[in-house]
Formats: sequence, C-alpha cells, structure tokens
Amino acid sequence: MPFVKVNGIRVYYEEHGKGKPVLLIQGLGYPSGMWFMQVPALSRHFRTLVMDNRGVGKSDKPDEEYTAALMASDAAELLRSLGIRKAHVVGVSLGGYIAQELALNHPGLVDRLVLMATSCGSPRYLELTKALWDEIAKLAGLPPEQIIRQGMSFAVTEKFFYDFPEMIERSVGIRMENLQPLYAFTRQSAAAMGFDSRGRVHLIRQPTLILAGGRDRVMPLVLTEELAKRIPQAQLKVFPHAAHLLFLEEAEAVNRVLVDFLSGGKVE
Repeated sequence: MPFVKVNGIRVYYEEHGKGKPVLLIQGLGYPSGMWFMQVPALSRHFRTLVMDNRGVGKSDKPDEEYTAALMASDAAELLRSLGIRKAHVVGVSLGGYIAQELALNHPGLVDRLVLMATSCGSPRYLELTKALWDEIAKLAGLPPEQIIRQGMSFAVTEKFFYDFPEMIERSVGIRMENLQPLYAFTRQSAAAMGFDSRGRVHLIRQPTLILAGGRDRVMPLVLTEELAKRIPQAQLKVFPHAAHLLFLEEAEAVNRVLVDFLSGGKVE
C-alpha cells in the first residue's frame, strides 16, 4: 500500500489516471475512499490523488494537537514527495479548510482551487449549527456503525437517504473498514472548530470555485456564500436540492463541473 512519511507520520494515498495532478481532500471523519464517485470520472482526465488525512483511514493517528494548517502541511509534503510542483486542489468541509491553508501557506503548489461545502470557519459556525451538533451528541453510546449511519442522515437529504440505500451502506462500509478512534475524531474536530480564515482568505489568488448544497445543515449555505464573497473573483455554484455530501447526491453534475473548471473552462 502506498504511504509517505511526512511531518513525522505515515500518510496513506492513492493515485489514479494520468495528466495534470489534482488532489482531493476529505472532511471530518471521512477517509479518502469516500471519493468513490469522483475518482473514476476525474482519473479519465487528470492524475487524481486522494489521501487519508492524519487521524483517519489508513494514515497515522497521533494523539496530539491537529490544526488545518498542519494537515495542509501534510498534504503539501505529500505532493513534494511525489515530485509534484503544482496541482489542482479540491477540499470538502474540513478538507476545504485544509485546502484554504494549502493555498495560503503553500501558494506555489496550488493551481486551481475548489472549495466544497465549506466556509471561513470561526465561532459563527458553531452559533449557526448548535442545534445540529446537539442532535449529533445524542448518538453517543450507540454502536459505531449505527452512529455512522445516523450521521449520514444529517449529511444528505432525507430523500437521498431513503432512495439510495446502497450509497449509504457503501459509505458506512468505507468508514467502518478502518474505524476512526474517538480520540482521533476529537482531534480532527478540534482542528475544524479552531479554524478561522476570515482575516486571511482574501489573500487567495488562485482561480477558485466554490460549490455548495442549498439544503446543507452541516455547513449552512449562508456561510459558504460569505466565503465566496471574501475570495477575489471566486465563482459560486449552488446545487439547490443537495445537502452536505453533494459530491454523492449530485455526483454526475459535480463531476462535470469539476472537469470543466479544472480544465480551465468556465462554470455555468
């Protein structure tokens, strides 16, 4: 299995396809396998890389402080270790925070930037999502598989959850395969909750596309809209009938948009 040693830990990654490199970065508690709807489509056009962030999947899970900047450094060192001088970067949710840090702290490595279902972070996020996190907290004590399945119900629309059980079960299986320890989830969560790019995000100069779900409870649309306003020349595209996991719910449409934007085209 492909691993690379970065910042004192082993990071798991995979490569698919050939062409211009694109790195896909997942969110809180999600391993790289959750890109299963994107990898086949993108790898027809790009050298597609996926990685497990520290604390999840097959990557190491040190019980120490995590930050979005540290995880961005992991990603940057992964690219450098593979001899990649510049890559497109796609990040979702917490992965969007990591992608912002990559663009800000390692700007020469990032070509085009896609930020999906994410925001600038800050205390305002917790203010707007307190009710949701109170609901999620009630899952404590249930078996891990049940927690993951119930958690999926918060991240997709009710229609998708019941109409596409095979997608839900595949996603649950991916997360159960290398079950994330609670301490590692807590470390990743603290990194997400401590992120605040409001005073810096205007410095992003890469061509940037922001994707959002109109029915996202995990990352309210108003926060993603605020992010789009703060990044110069950023394009915002909203999928009105999708929730947080729009890369699953609207996979075909999201993939088309990604290919068009990363190929240098305009997004309609």
